[in-house]
Amino acid sequence: MYSDKKNILQLTALLIEHGIRNVVLCPGSRNAPIVHTLANHSFFQCYSVTDERSAGFFALGLALQSGKPAAVCCTSGTALLNIHPAVAEAFYQQVPLVVISADRPAAWIGQMDGQTLPQPGVFNSLVKKSVNLPEIHTDEDEWYCNRLINEALLELNHHGKGPVHINVPISEPLFRFSTGELPKVRVITRYQGLNVYDKEYNDLIDRMNKYNKRMMVVGQMNLIYLFEKKICKLLYKHFTWLTEHTGNRTVPGMPIKNFDALIYSMPEDQQEKLIPELVITYGGHVVSKRLKQFLRKHPPKEHWHVSLDGEVADLYGSITTVIEMDPFEFLEKIAYMLESNKVYDYPKVWENLSKNIPEPEVPYSEISAIGSLIKALPAEAALHLANSSTVRYAQLFSVPESVEVCCNRGTSGIEGSMSTAIGYAAGSEKLNFIIIGDLSFFYDMNALWNNYIRSNVRILLLNNGGGEIFQALPGFEMTEQTRRFVTATHSTTAQGWATERGFQYTSVHNKEELEEAMTLFTQTESTEKPLLMEVFTDKAEDIKILKDYYHKLK
Repeated sequence: MYSDKKNILQLTALLIEHGIRNVVLCPGSRNAPIVHTLANHSFFQCYSVTDERSAGFFALGLALQSGKPAAVCCTSGTALLNIHPAVAEAFYQQVPLVVISADRPAAWIGQMDGQTLPQPGVFNSLVKKSVNLPEIHTDEDEWYCNRLINEALLELNHHGKGPVHINVPISEPLFRFSTGELPKVRVITRYQGLNVYDKEYNDLIDRMNKYNKRMMVVGQMNLIYLFEKKICKLLYKHFTWLTEHTGNRTVPGMPIKNFDALIYSMPEDQQEKLIPELVITYGGHVVSKRLKQFLRKHPPKEHWHVSLDGEVADLYGSITTVIEMDPFEFLEKIAYMLESNKVYDYPKVWENLSKNIPEPEVPYSEISAIGSLIKALPAEAALHLANSSTVRYAQLFSVPESVEVCCNRGTSGIEGSMSTAIGYAAGSEKLNFIIIGDLSFFYDMNALWNNYIRSNVRILLLNNGGGEIFQALPGFEMTEQTRRFVTATHSTTAQGWATERGFQYTSVHNKEELEEAMTLFTQTESTEKPLLMEVFTDKAEDIKILKDYYHKLK
C-alpha cells in the first residue's frame, strides 16, 4: 500500500513514466511517506545511504554509470543542504540528478518548528529547474502538481543535462498508507528538433493521423509568414484553424477569427459535438477567455504546443507534448505526411457556423466607433489595439489581411499601450492607427510627452468616463459606490493635452459627427499634424449595446 498523499502519488507515478529507476533513500520522518511509497513499488531500485552528503554523490555515480537519471530523497531541514555539493558537481558535470526533498508546510517555516528552513529554490542557479509541489486538495491542485513534476523531469535533458530539485511539502498525519494503486497520470513529452529519420517523429505523425477532430490555435505573432500555395492546400483541410487579429498572417489559409462570439452562440450540446480530439498551438497569447474556458471544460485527448523555446505552456490544462522547433518548419514538415485520403467534416462545421455570426450593426457607441474605423482602414496600415474592451471589441470585425495588428498581450496590462504604439510608429513609414480606451490613455498620457511623434500617428480615443467594461463581467453586480472605484469614473477630456502636444484634435458625440470625422481620420494622404479623435459615448448605453449584441447570437 502507498501513501495517501496525492502529491507523492503523482511524483511516484511520473518518476516511473519518465523512466527514473535508481533512487537513493535517506532516513527521516518527514520523507518517510515518500520512502515508503518508492520502496514498496517493484519498478524502483532503491539504495539506503544515511549520510546525505554521501547519498547525493552515490546517486551521481549511479547516473554516471547508467547514463540515465538517478534520484536522491531526503527529509526536511539541513538534510537538504548536505546534498548541495553533489548538486554542484552534477550541474558542472552535466549529470541528470533528481533531488527530492520532503518539507514542512510553508506556514511553519521560520516559526521555530523543528527541521525547517526555506527549501524551495535553495540550490539557486546550480539546478536547471526547481519546483515546489502543492499539497493536493482540488482538481486544479492536482493539475498544477502534475505539471510541475513533468516540467522538472523534462528539464533533466533539455539543452544539456543537469540536476533538478523537487520539493514536496507534507502535512501531518504522515503515516496513512491505504492507497492500493498509483493514479493514471498525464505524461508530458518533449521533442527537440524533428526530422523524417526520427522514429519518434513518425510516431508523432501516426498519433496525429488517428484523430479526425483536429484544431490549430494560433496566438499572437507580430509577423507575416507566406506559406507556399502547395503547403496551404496540403495543410488547411486537415484542421480547424483559429486565430485572432493579433495572430496577423501566420496561418496557411483563411482562419476563423470570430470564434469567441461563435462559442458564445453555441448551446452546450453543440459545444460537446465540436470538442477537438487534438489541439496544436503555436504563437503567443490568446485574448479569448471563452476559448480557454471551452477547452478547459472540454479538454482534448492531446494538446501539442510548438515553440522554439520548448517550454511547457499548459494554457488549456491538457498539454501532452511540447515540440521544440520553429512552428512554420513544423507545419511544412507535417504537410506531406498527413493522410490525404480522409474526408474531414470537422473544419467545415466550424467554418459554416462562423459564417452565420454577423458583425455588429449597432447604434452609436464604442463598438460602432471601432467598427467604423476598422471598416475604413487603408490597406497598408498598422493597427494598434489597447487592452481590455478595445482588443475584444475589435475582434468582432474583419480586419484587412494587409493591416498589421499590434497589442501588448504579453501581460495584457493597460499601461504602456500608447507608448508602445508611438515607439512603433516612430520607425514606421505606414499610417499607424491607435484605438485606446480612456483609462489606458490617461494612464499612459506621457506617451505623447516626447519629440518623436510624427504625422503618421492617428489616435482614436474612446471616452465613456471610466472602465465600464467591468460592468459587463458575469456575476458581478455593482452598487453605485462599488462602481465608482472599480470603473474609476471620471469626467476628463484629452483636448488640452492633445492640442498642447501638437495634435489636430476632433471631438465626436454622435453618429453624424463620427461619420464626418472618420473621413479625414482615415484618408491616405499625409496630414500636417498627427490626429486625435476623442469619441464620447454613454457608458450605460455601451454596455447595453454589447449585451444586446451577444443576446441576439443565442
